[in-house]
Amino acid sequence: MDRPIESETTKIVENSFRATTLAFLDEWSLFAERNGVDLTKVIKAIKVRPTHSNMIFPGPGIGGYCLPKDGGLGYWAYKHILGFDDDIFKLTTTAIDVNDTRGLHVATLIEEGLKEMGKQVAGAQVLLCGASYRQDVADTRYSGSEMVLRKLTEMGAEMRVHDPYLEHWPELEKQDVYPAPGHSWARFFKNQEDLVNLQVQSDLAAALQGADAIILAVPHEPYLELDPEKIVEWAGAPLAVVDCFGILDDDRIRRYLELGCEVKALGRGHIQRIKEEVRKS
Repeated sequence: MDRPIESETTKIVENSFRATTLAFLDEWSLFAERNGVDLTKVIKAIKVRPTHSNMIFPGPGIGGYCLPKDGGLGYWAYKHILGFDDDIFKLTTTAIDVNDTRGLHVATLIEEGLKEMGKQVAGAQVLLCGASYRQDVADTRYSGSEMVLRKLTEMGAEMRVHDPYLEHWPELEKQDVYPAPGHSWARFFKNQEDLVNLQVQSDLAAALQGADAIILAVPHEPYLELDPEKIVEWAGAPLAVVDCFGILDDDRIRRYLELGCEVKALGRGHIQRIKEEVRKS
């Protein structure tokens, strides 16, 4: 590149583009849930075309260090470094808002799943599987799972966390000072004080004991082939299951339903049809 501003713009545009496409798919995810469509299958069909093979299904939010912040950095620099006072950033800033709040919908799905089992979210034992921002890494920066956990905690759920790659969750354990004093996401929610004591568990069977609900929040390799019968056995009873990343195939969704569980998932409205088929059989 010819100038530093061009090099920096290259980085920011690349990450803003990826973040915006994920935010774009959020609205189609909601459409799919409400109209009996499985968005994961739609995306797989689209990706058959080589020019669209980079389409990604949005999970409970985007994380890591670059995608969540770079669009905001470009917007801030335009105003405060380059000195412009107009507003040309419509899509980029909207995408940030959408991605930051997508995890709140996961909490709603848990609430709905528990309600259909005759339970309330307040006081429910909820296991969050996956604290990392993406699969098979030990990095919690801007993880969509944090938004899910904080919202459910505010709603009164008793939260547990399992992650095969993590021993600590700094955003919770150091929430008074991390990432900086006064900048924790805890400031947006109520009842967050006790989260500093929440421990990330490594034994999935133990973490599931007595659980009323499980959230498959990150497609870590150890979660991809979990046996529904084992999950119910470890929990001790049927539970509400929420899939955030298209982890469950239709056969396992059906098996969970046959075992008496409720299954919800981001962008997968076809689950209702499977549920009706199970009821009829």
